[in-house]
Amino acid sequence: MRFQGDYYISESTIIGRNVRIGQNAIIHENVEIGDNSIICENCIIGEPESESYYNDSYKNPKTIIGSNSLIRSGTVIYSGSIFGEHFTTGNMASIRENSLFGKNCVVGTQCDIQGDVVFGDYCRLNSHIQISKKCMFGNFVFIYPFVVFTNDPHPPSNQLIGSKVKDFSQIGAGSVVLPGVIIGKHCFVGANSLVNKNVDDFELHSGNPAVKICNVNYVWSKENKRPHYPWPYNFDRGLPWEGQNFDDWLKTEEGQRYV
Repeated sequence: MRFQGDYYISESTIIGRNVRIGQNAIIHENVEIGDNSIICENCIIGEPESESYYNDSYKNPKTIIGSNSLIRSGTVIYSGSIFGEHFTTGNMASIRENSLFGKNCVVGTQCDIQGDVVFGDYCRLNSHIQISKKCMFGNFVFIYPFVVFTNDPHPPSNQLIGSKVKDFSQIGAGSVVLPGVIIGKHCFVGANSLVNKNVDDFELHSGNPAVKICNVNYVWSKENKRPHYPWPYNFDRGLPWEGQNFDDWLKTEEGQRYV
């Protein structure tokens, strides 16, 4: 372990090998930090829920940061959240309680994750994204800047209905997804769209309100001179099929997990 300057670490914290913790970091009760992880300056890990201020018998739920993770400065992660290996945040991300992330996920700068959400593996959230409670995301879902997922169909109300995005789908910058919408596999939602109805697999929707434009394989890449979607055939940077054909990777033991 390597520490820098002043910090607070609960006695109940379990810290793996070769972990680095920056100045002014606060690690609350019942936190586990995996091997080779970096917690940067001014981070708060395992922030208690509001109940802790009023309930003397409150016990902080377990928070787990997977191995080889990088939590950048100013990030706040609430208790009860679990992150797989190679988890990364940008600066000042806020991730509320009971959030579940698979491996190799990225949450960008100043994202606001409202808690009680589920993400699969290799999800990438760009900067300034808001995800409301009860939303669920598959694997390899990419969400671009300033996207908002809502969950209250008749605000203000006590009814929360999260949306669902399935594997390999892309949500364009500035889009708003309304409560309960289901976006299928290998979909693309165009920038600044208002998505108020379901999107079937392999469809491109865009507009306000969003409507079907075409199937995604009608979108061609001028660079590759072939359909750009499904995108895994044309993009592999930092992904498990990097340097090999996507179909060949799907036949591997790892790839079979995502079929």
